[in-house]
Amino acid sequence: MAKRKARRAARRRSARGAGPARKGRLPKDAVTLIVILRAKEGQETLVEAEVRALVGPTRREEGCLQYELYRLADQPSAFLLHEVWASREHHTKHTKTPHFLRWDARKDALLASREAAFWKQIA
Repeated sequence: MAKRKARRAARRRSARGAGPARKGRLPKDAVTLIVILRAKEGQETLVEAEVRALVGPTRREEGCLQYELYRLADQPSAFLLHEVWASREHHTKHTKTPHFLRWDARKDALLASREAAFWKQIA
C-alpha cells in the first residue's frame, strides 16, 4: 500500500513538470489557459464557491502543472483562472471530468461573461 502511494506521488510530481517548470521553462507541449470570469450581479458568492470546488480535483489531474484562482482586488465579481497544462490533450481530458462537467452545466446561470485564451510560452 505504501509503495503504491509513493508511486502515485512520483507520477503526480513528474506529470506536473517538477523539473523544467521550476527552472522557468515549461515542457515543450505545455499550454497556459487564462480564463476571466465575471459573475452576474448577486452571484459572486456562488461563482466563487463553484470555481473553488474545481481547484482541488483539477490540481490532482494528470498533466495539470498549475491551477490557480484569483479574484480582482477591487471588483469582487471578477475572477481569473490561471491554468498550465502539459498539453492541449491534457486540458481536453480535463473538460470531460465530472467536476468540470458540473461547472460547465452551471456556469451560464452564474456568469455575466467569460473570456478564455490559450497561450504558449516563448521565452
